Amino acid sequence: MRLFFMALAAAAFSATAAAAEFSISFEWGNIPDCRTGKAKTVNSPRFVVKGVPAGTTQIQFRMKDQDAPQYNHGGGKVKISSDGVIPFGTFKYKGPCPPRGTHTYVWTAIAKKGGKKLATARAKRDYPE
Repeated sequence: MRLFFMALAAAAFSATAAAAEFSISFEWGNIPDCRTGKAKTVNSPRFVVKGVPAGTTQIQFRMKDQDAPQYNHGGGKVKISSDGVIPFGTFKYKGPCPPRGTHTYVWTAIAKKGGKKLATARAKRDYPE
């Protein structure tokens, strides 16, 4: 019986840890349509972050085009809000702008405390959708 309760407690702890995993999601929002391959500076997407590690003082965002990884789209650093929502336009970056077809873009978020990296999360989405 004791083994059963220990296993149950371990499963509950594991489920809690998994639920608290650092993750991000985003929506492109109202960015200008671009399909020329010449990216323009635009407002950042709306992000939702979950499972932010304790002690996080800022989150650094960077976007990369998986179909043209040599291009640096930049990103920004933000302080996390209590509700986990980072509104559209919080920072500026070089927006998605594939020269033809659809490209897949990945946002990477790094939770930091000072200069120390605490966790990394990624979310990807196609543009145009």
